[in-house]
Amino acid sequence: MSADRERIIDPASKPDDRFDLTLRPRSLSEVIGQERVKENLRILVEAAIRRGDPVEHILFYGPPGLGKTTLAHVVAGEMGVSIKVTSGPAIERPGDLAAILTNLQPGDIFFIDEIHRLGKAVEEILYPAMEDFVLDFVVGKGPSARSIRLKLPRFTVIGATTRLALVTAPLRARFGAIFRLDYYDVEAISTIVARAASLMRVQIDEGGIREIARRGRGTPRVALRLLRRVRDFAAVRANGVINHSVACEALDLLEVDSLGLDDIDRRVLRTIIEKYNGGPVGLNTIAASLSEESDTIMDVVEPYLLQLGMIERTPQGRVVTRMAYEHLGCEYPNKTTTQPTLF
Repeated sequence: MSADRERIIDPASKPDDRFDLTLRPRSLSEVIGQERVKENLRILVEAAIRRGDPVEHILFYGPPGLGKTTLAHVVAGEMGVSIKVTSGPAIERPGDLAAILTNLQPGDIFFIDEIHRLGKAVEEILYPAMEDFVLDFVVGKGPSARSIRLKLPRFTVIGATTRLALVTAPLRARFGAIFRLDYYDVEAISTIVARAASLMRVQIDEGGIREIARRGRGTPRVALRLLRRVRDFAAVRANGVINHSVACEALDLLEVDSLGLDDIDRRVLRTIIEKYNGGPVGLNTIAASLSEESDTIMDVVEPYLLQLGMIERTPQGRVVTRMAYEHLGCEYPNKTTTQPTLF
């Protein structure tokens, strides 16, 4: 992503830590949405408590900002245990992982965000730790080298990833439960925004809540960030009171439109429409045209556009749909033949 500005609606960006801790649910009963996942977690936790064992290893996957980290903390809270948090890129060497594992207490939860980015050598240490609760490492070099096995307390690994396909098969097979988190509907996002506004002591009516939820991209992290920006706008321009018109004015100023699209989303759509006749066009070509990274387009921009049905992924490349033309006010062409741009 371009370094000159931070996207207000980027679900991959982490929210302010202080607000994140304040607004995060502490139990499954406080979690809004994701009903199927929530019910399965409730069964896993209750069964583990009845057995007196740690909960099984869990892997959450899905688009960023949907609550994977929050659910990990909730599971720890329901089990009444501590949670140690890290991320795949932060564990650079096997020794880093060994230091964390040897400091875990029985029943603790070890949460690894972006678990698909663990290095191969680190994964090799994690396999026996997850399966047999042992830590294998080699002391010394050459003929004098010897292997030492250290027993670990029984603990739970909870992994989170936005790209399940990049989690290696051996690592994925060691998780006892794998759950996908989906985008939230407007009703669920409205409830989340209302709860957050109450905790933040923000004066907001139903119209303001619905407008923020409607533009929240089905993602709690995005909706809460928009709520904070609208709150700031209202404090300066509307005596701290948020209604429908104030929310619309604030979000329009942030260039977040009625469907939650921002400038980069619209630029992607317009590039495909205006430069490549609506597609098909290759991902790398789109990224080069916008001076953006292709991973940014694929991981941050595309998921929501695909969810809305504004673009399609085809074997020949990305294609913009009629809905995108209508949203941008462009005339939908009657295309007979299309020359794909693949690179």
